[in-house]
Amino acid sequence: MRDNCILTAESVTEGHPDKLCDTIADAVLDACLKSDSAARVACEAMATAGKIIVAGEITARELPDIPAIVCRTVQEVGYGSDYEVEVITHDQSNDIAGAVAQDTQTGAGDQGILYGYACGETAELLPLPVVLAHRLTSLLTNARRTGTIHGLQPDGKTQVSVEYRDGSPSRIAAVVVSCQHDEGKDLEELRREVIRHVIVPALRNLYPDPKTEVFINPSGRFVLGGFDADTGLTGRKLMADTYGGLAPHGGGALSGKDGTKVDRSGAYMARYIAKNIVAAGLAEECTVSLAYAIGRAEPVAVDIDTHQTGEYPETVLEQAVRAVFDLTPGGMIRALGLDRPIFAQHCIYGHFTHQDAPWEQTDKATAMVDACTQAGQRVCNG
Repeated sequence: MRDNCILTAESVTEGHPDKLCDTIADAVLDACLKSDSAARVACEAMATAGKIIVAGEITARELPDIPAIVCRTVQEVGYGSDYEVEVITHDQSNDIAGAVAQDTQTGAGDQGILYGYACGETAELLPLPVVLAHRLTSLLTNARRTGTIHGLQPDGKTQVSVEYRDGSPSRIAAVVVSCQHDEGKDLEELRREVIRHVIVPALRNLYPDPKTEVFINPSGRFVLGGFDADTGLTGRKLMADTYGGLAPHGGGALSGKDGTKVDRSGAYMARYIAKNIVAAGLAEECTVSLAYAIGRAEPVAVDIDTHQTGEYPETVLEQAVRAVFDLTPGGMIRALGLDRPIFAQHCIYGHFTHQDAPWEQTDKATAMVDACTQAGQRVCNG
């Protein structure tokens, strides 16, 4: 990251139209995996006022009751269930199925370029703006669900701008919170409550100063929200899902895809690798990139960038990564438990903020240190 700059990240609540479509797609995926751990799923949701469409390719022993899943997911978030649900699915293409299901190992279900990132800036090993933006939306949802702030509705967004000096977070430059509310909610009361119950506890790491710009519902009323106000679509919040635009992104969406799709498994594995490298003290900052070809199990490219903070040359780190981590789709599925129904619970407030997620563990840190030592010795002796 640049030494002196302002970096910004955003987050959305579980009731945001695009994020709710992500959750619907992942709830369908989870239901398929619950009855068939080898299910092949690539599904998406599109929703607007009064109508929700789920479409895609699903091959599973048992097709779940998708309309029931959709209605339950929408209701759990806090909306009503008065929607027409249309389901348009078919089996996975035989060509893709054949490329994935090989004799000895699982091939990639598509080509893809995946990036993982970690830095020592926060306990989560993520950039501070990303952590704060997600903390704001999480607390906003909690205030609604617990009734701490009366009159809140499910839709909402946040944005945090952090000023960096000499490469470290120095101050909060701006905070934006937009939250849907009841018709009769007094806006000034809402703003006071959001400051007290959301902004103050969320920004405990770096509290706003007198020059910080704070915007709460800057457009005024936000009564109409959810699908009644905006069309939602799976895969349209990629920056909020990952690193807030502060690290590279290969362009593939995460939600609605089983582990044979490297858009998901590769992105999770790249984050897992980067986080373990930083947690092991092998670098202060790390970007991992993986590239795959459809039908091929091994990645066609592996690259490690420690942004000039590494304890070892990046060639040594790459050798260590290949020794410690199985980078084939089958290996990533096994290592991260991606054949289990765990996706809907991890797709909100960023995919990399959930400390219980398998890809957020740092259990390979010691192995990476040992592998780097061995690889470094081979380089010296070679």
